[in-house]
Amino acid sequence: MLARKPRMLVTVALANNMARIVWALVATGGSYRGPAVAKA
Repeated sequence: MLARKPRMLVTVALANNMARIVWALVATGGSYRGPAVAKA
């Protein structure tokens, strides 16, 4: 993303994504499961 977008825009986008994940976990009382990694 840094190759195509300004650094501050990428920083804000990633912070927004993390904040949404944290909010959803707090709201539902869930636990975080990282994204599944495909095995080749």
